[in-house]
Amino acid sequence: MTDGLEPPAVARPQLMREMNTQVVVDLLRRSGPLSRTDLGRLTGLSKPTVQQALAGAEKAGLVTLHGHRQGLPGPAAKLYKIDIAAGHVLALDVGHEYLRGAVCDLTGEVYARRALPVQATSARGRVAEVVDFGRSLLAIAELPGSGLRQTVLGSPGFYDPRRDALTLTGGLEGWDSPDVLAALRAEFGASMVIENDVDLAAVAEHAAGHAQGVDNVAFVSIGTGVGVGLIINGRLHRGAHGAAGEVAFLPFPEGGDAQDARRRGSLEAAASAAGVVRSARALGVAGSGSAQDVFDLAQEGVPAAAAAVASEADLVAKVLTTVIVVLDPALIVVGGGIGQAPGFLSAVVERVRELAPVMPRITSSALGRESVVDGALSLGVDRAWTRLLGEDGENGAQERRD
Repeated sequence: MTDGLEPPAVARPQLMREMNTQVVVDLLRRSGPLSRTDLGRLTGLSKPTVQQALAGAEKAGLVTLHGHRQGLPGPAAKLYKIDIAAGHVLALDVGHEYLRGAVCDLTGEVYARRALPVQATSARGRVAEVVDFGRSLLAIAELPGSGLRQTVLGSPGFYDPRRDALTLTGGLEGWDSPDVLAALRAEFGASMVIENDVDLAAVAEHAAGHAQGVDNVAFVSIGTGVGVGLIINGRLHRGAHGAAGEVAFLPFPEGGDAQDARRRGSLEAAASAAGVVRSARALGVAGSGSAQDVFDLAQEGVPAAAAAVASEADLVAKVLTTVIVVLDPALIVVGGGIGQAPGFLSAVVERVRELAPVMPRITSSALGRESVVDGALSLGVDRAWTRLLGEDGENGAQERRD
């Protein structure tokens, strides 16, 4: 008889076998190929326990033999690795101007990666474009076996569980309709995860960029939109409603395009690429069809363009200062098209030094335009293994529950 605090005694051996399998598989996916001796030494498990775990993982199609270790005295040791037929992960980044995506296996090895300019002008058209794009990536990857285990889609905005839809999606017209997620789930499955795109960029930077090994990080993206992704105590921080980092709605600066500010937030309306262009035109800059044009003219010494860039640097510095005084991160990584413009970050840092009471390390992103996709792959692999191994890992707040 059990008191409810522990599993019944008859269930404990099965639970222990599952836990041992999780330990062995997790080590193989992070450090393989490995021999049984390697696995025993690194996990502390006995040889029979390692063998039992490997047998169970092989039977489940998760692990396969990877030849033998050569060049050492004695019998050649069998090496084991994760089976690429165990499944794969699809990562999609839905941007204002581009679709980006990639497919990897459950070790994180990438088999397909591409980017396409966005053509659609409506939500329905964009959904169809995303579906076709995802199918094309899976066709290029040609991965065998169990097929698609997990899809992670990065998008502006965040998930609203009350409506079962995205919200605050900025310039993606109609992307906040519940029909959007319904159509995407019909294609990619009910387990599809939707994450804020800047949050995914923060995950990527923490996994493979300048933020590796840093527990408290803010990723600030300045481009077609403005947002902050937060890693707090080594974990992605979404906030109580999923809105952590939605700095686009900081109530400054005043003035500007009121209609755009209502739709996208006061800060984003002023500090995004469109805001830079409006600022430059208001200052009389001719030939400023894009933010890149404004930055190029500033580099050429056009005074009005330089003034527009200086105003943008001041706005971004105020965003970083806000992040510093609220969260005090050890590192701030700045990304996005504007955030990575030549010479821009140094101007921002100089202004932050004047405004902030303390100075974290501030650097530009190591990953560039693929950071959202890379973050989606990293999160997707972890989610796929969580589901495969039956762990009670953290579920994204935006994942639909059955």
